[in-house]
Amino acid sequence: MNAVAAAGSSVARRRELLEQLIPLARSAGDVILDVYATDFAVRGKADASPVTEADDKAEAVILRGLAALAPDIPVVSEEAASGGCVPAIDEIFWLVDPLDGTKEFISRNGEFTVNIALIEHGVPVLGVVLAPALNRLYAGAEGVGAFVVSATGSRTESKVREVPADGLVVVSSRSHGDADALDRFLAGRKLASSVNAGSSLKFCLIASGVADLYPRLGRTMEWDTAAGHAVLRAAGGRVTDLHGNELLYGKPGFANPHFVAWGQVLT
Repeated sequence: MNAVAAAGSSVARRRELLEQLIPLARSAGDVILDVYATDFAVRGKADASPVTEADDKAEAVILRGLAALAPDIPVVSEEAASGGCVPAIDEIFWLVDPLDGTKEFISRNGEFTVNIALIEHGVPVLGVVLAPALNRLYAGAEGVGAFVVSATGSRTESKVREVPADGLVVVSSRSHGDADALDRFLAGRKLASSVNAGSSLKFCLIASGVADLYPRLGRTMEWDTAAGHAVLRAAGGRVTDLHGNELLYGKPGFANPHFVAWGQVLT
């Protein structure tokens, strides 16, 4: 059985892959922190978004690791894709953002992540999100569940929560977003508070029962969302477009529509 078939065959295989991705994500995180400690340069990509040496070095670590782990599974990774290198994809492929939240990295607020996800038939079935500067790792897989690994190495199960009686905690982007559009979307909902967070940590706050709702009414790419989406799915949440359809992956151009990440809030 080849690696592609094995990857889609069982919960046991997903559990095995998840455990193998954790040290790989940490290796990428170590490279990122090495650059973070320096006076690094920032350059612009074709779409005017920023990129640093840390993005490139972390991507190289992850691509080598995935090639060794599952050589038959193609990888779509942000920096390679931005340079025009996109492999042919089939029913199963990896989606990687080696440094999600480059703006957070540049501003040195710690809220940047390493994102690695496995997609099967358009669905993110497995994901790891590492926040190296915070020394916190979120992981989850379909059929396995979700968990967070603390700075001490202890693991705690992650589950979305029931919405508290005092209302929703809404999470929004620290660096992006349309405040007026967000206000319109939230009109009529009972809100307790709002939280800003960078990168894919927004999905993880919902997955770990800290927040309830994340509307993203702006541009994202699939590699920005896949790993966090996988963790949230494994914790019992959902991500849909604004019409309630599940957010899927492998779309032409890899661009996402506007979407909403939900805990147990489904209306």
